Amino acid sequence: MRLSRLFLPTEREAPADAEALSHKLMVRAGLVRQVGAGLWSWLPAGWRVHEKVVQIIREEIDAIGGQEMLMPVMQPAELWKKSGRYGFPEQFRLNDRKGAEHVLAMTHEEVVTLHVSGAIRSYRDLPKILYHFQVKERDEPRPRAGVLRTREFIMKDSYTFDRDAEGLQAGYDLHAEAYARILERCGLEWYSVEADVGMMGGSMAHEFMAPCAAGENDVALAPGYAANVEIASADAQDPGPLDLDGEHHTPGLTTIDAVAGALGVPQGRLLKAFPVVLEGGERVDVFVRGDHRVNEFKLRNALKTGYRPAREDEIGRPAGFLGPSDDVRTVYDAAVGEGPWLVGANRADWHEVRSVQGETLDVRTVVAGDTVNGAAITVEPAIEVGNIFKLNTRYSEPLGATFLDENGKEQPVWMGSYGIGPARIAAAAVEQFHDEQGIAWPKAIAPYDVEVVALGKPNSDEARAAESLYGELQAVGLDVLLDDRAAGAGEKFADAELLGCPLRLTVGKRSLESGAAEAVARRGRADLDPVPLDGPVEAVRERWRGLP
Repeated sequence: MRLSRLFLPTEREAPADAEALSHKLMVRAGLVRQVGAGLWSWLPAGWRVHEKVVQIIREEIDAIGGQEMLMPVMQPAELWKKSGRYGFPEQFRLNDRKGAEHVLAMTHEEVVTLHVSGAIRSYRDLPKILYHFQVKERDEPRPRAGVLRTREFIMKDSYTFDRDAEGLQAGYDLHAEAYARILERCGLEWYSVEADVGMMGGSMAHEFMAPCAAGENDVALAPGYAANVEIASADAQDPGPLDLDGEHHTPGLTTIDAVAGALGVPQGRLLKAFPVVLEGGERVDVFVRGDHRVNEFKLRNALKTGYRPAREDEIGRPAGFLGPSDDVRTVYDAAVGEGPWLVGANRADWHEVRSVQGETLDVRTVVAGDTVNGAAITVEPAIEVGNIFKLNTRYSEPLGATFLDENGKEQPVWMGSYGIGPARIAAAAVEQFHDEQGIAWPKAIAPYDVEVVALGKPNSDEARAAESLYGELQAVGLDVLLDDRAAGAGEKFADAELLGCPLRLTVGKRSLESGAAEAVARRGRADLDPVPLDGPVEAVRERWRGLP
């Protein structure tokens, strides 16, 4: 491709609303453009990156026996009603001209299960791995960070179908191994963490995370342990001493900070209340240490039902001074021992010191310095680029996907679901590999392998030498971008560093004098041995093999 013909609208300044580095650099490099909130177009160079990631994913899923297909984005609402997933807030819903209800799919469990239910008859038909790349639609409430959190995106989702839990485990392990190879081939730093099953349902999930400052997920890490903070568990740090007893007058002090400061006690020695109402109407008071906070994902899972914060008129006691009460079901976080603790006295302007005992659940968010097997955890942000779920029979039972076993008995199909996002992998690569001048792509997913920069006027000897080099490299299958524009050297070098092709070859007057093109690796802007203009192919291949 010649840069003079390429649609590559580079920008010197980042969008005013951009916070994530990938948002700034992908716009500046002319890879993507915004259409509306959470809606993005991939421009030609950006799409090349996206599709290189797609091809790596395709090769690795094919290698474990995946069969590629394509399912529609718009689907009958009836399927989602059968599975129990119809009507959640992020779901786009619409009616056609005849009034029939449809949804725009975020995932494709319902449709793929429909197809399997109509075709799988016997245990001999299993196992199967089906997958596709398809647009997903999500009514994201807070689109942000460029292509990282959007309302429309392309995802690879694959599905395994097996006879039993053992078969599902085998399919799960195959995908975990395939995802590891995908991320290694894409050049990312990554790790796998335990995760919440969320709206997908099932019994187990892992997320594949790329650490970076723009990550919207926090991950707890310790030797031999990695988990999304949404579900992470760890031993709490010592709460500190409590040198008080009895009741204490605390007029107007309704916050942990205020009470701890006024009475001179560590925040970890206070208990704070989180009163909720469960979906069935039951009131529950949840207590955590004052230096901890309730983890709403863990609380939902621990209570095994949805909930909402209780209204003031439902509490029946003064807000800010709530303590344990025999009148309401009380739950203590696992980090709350017997005590003693400083708690609300259930009357305005008073706190008291008391010991507690009762139902205990793990419902807090871990913090850096907590320990797992004696080792302190750290917490760092990361981008979720992929996930795998054990769905068990969550979808096959309501949608009628069954098979006859060896004894002729009907059994439900066991399923797994596995998603990975090409756009997120591309954005994570930008987050991890860049400098002040622009992107520094891993070579496997770069938009072009080599950029040839021609210095000098059109039709000059330098330009003709650059054209010759460009042609020879193209002929051996390299993806080459030739900057043949009538622009100055400064502009050409700035755009080359912004776009971030792994290897840059510069042909100018000095190249004609020396008989070799200047070679620079984009990662670290490292100078390499020059490439001879006469028979350059092997020299370029040698330089290329040494790139990360």
